[in-house]
Amino acid sequence: MNSFLFDLPQSPLPAWAKKLAVFDLETTGLNLKESRIVTACAALIDENGQVIGEDVEWLADPVIEIPEIATSVHKITTAYAREHGRPAAEVVGQIVERLRGYFEQGIPVVAYNAPYDFTILHFEALRHGVEPLQNPSPVVDPLVIDKFLDRYRGGKRRLELTADFYQVPLDDAHNATADAVAAGRVAQAIARKFFDRLDVSAEQLHQSQVAWAKDLDLDFARFMQGKDPSFQPQLGWPLKFQEEK
Repeated sequence: MNSFLFDLPQSPLPAWAKKLAVFDLETTGLNLKESRIVTACAALIDENGQVIGEDVEWLADPVIEIPEIATSVHKITTAYAREHGRPAAEVVGQIVERLRGYFEQGIPVVAYNAPYDFTILHFEALRHGVEPLQNPSPVVDPLVIDKFLDRYRGGKRRLELTADFYQVPLDDAHNATADAVAAGRVAQAIARKFFDRLDVSAEQLHQSQVAWAKDLDLDFARFMQGKDPSFQPQLGWPLKFQEEK
């Protein structure tokens, strides 16, 4: 049997996926308005998913106590953050500045479940007197793209499970850099799988995700309202500003 049958080339990458910024936060909790940043990563990857340039990770002193349930996820304790972390205002300012630089260069920023990271960062910026990102774009959210384009695949869509589905290694889940880089590689894997659907400009993809996220949120709301008619969806992508109930 000819070996070349097993050496098929990879599917092509859309242009937007050949150089990506990757962004992830680990925080004190899930509340989008009140949670504080503990660790963060903002870095660049090339078309092969390899980190290029500076691999930037921050550790912040969030000022408030880090709940035990959050520590159990990302392993950072209050004592460790206070001893080794930098002032929160400094960290938030540097994250915003770096992301703003990526957007100004037209580099898409990948964030898995983007409203979590971008909304927390927005309120952290306001809290510390930093000018927040206004209408961050273009953003790539592998969670939204995967759920919309492969809607009927069974199972949960946590990053580590989606990474496994797309055969992307993730050996240190909930480490900001590991999660950020894995999310970027998942975005590239999805871009290859759905090349015909995703071979558009980064700006077009961003606008599509605005609509796709709304569609998914409303679909989830209809499901939840079958159990609880008072349930109201929290809409918005890549930022959610509705007060949490």
